[in-house]
Amino acid sequence: MFFSEVPMRIVLAIFLLILSYGVCAEGACPPGQYPIGGQGVQGCAPIPGASGGAATSSPRPTGKWETRWGAVAEDTSSLSTGTAVSYKSKREATAAAVKSCEQAGGRKCKLRVAYYNQCVAIADPTTESRQRLGGADSESIHAAAETLELAKSNALKLCQAAGKGQDCSIVYSACSMSEFRAF
Repeated sequence: MFFSEVPMRIVLAIFLLILSYGVCAEGACPPGQYPIGGQGVQGCAPIPGASGGAATSSPRPTGKWETRWGAVAEDTSSLSTGTAVSYKSKREATAAAVKSCEQAGGRKCKLRVAYYNQCVAIADPTTESRQRLGGADSESIHAAAETLELAKSNALKLCQAAGKGQDCSIVYSACSMSEFRAF
């Protein structure tokens, strides 16, 4: 009789309320975590693939890559050369190369090439090639690339092409590669 007097909706609502009383979906864990453990030992763990909150954080960088500069300065009248490798700025590398050139006897040292995070090679015609071509004075050829081998290869090809098949040799090569600095 009791059930016939009370509307069925109210009975159903009370029944569901009683059933859900002891149910907690995340077992008192913070949002984004689920309960773990058993036999009286309880803990919470992050829900795999859950987003947001402190439960999942993106990877943090452990350092950064810093650019490194190199430079070559020459005085063509005295054939003096100065170099600089692995400086933090182009200005520092250029100043160091010019100073090195002046210390080698140059009086009109000028920047020939500046490069960063790569390698450079300079090729000159061999003495025999210059003599064969009638002592013609030719300019040094430089090339920059990702690797030392590639920079050397490119400098030799450019030197040979500039002298129409003359023999060339590498007179300088170096790398100023970026450096990783840990935090």
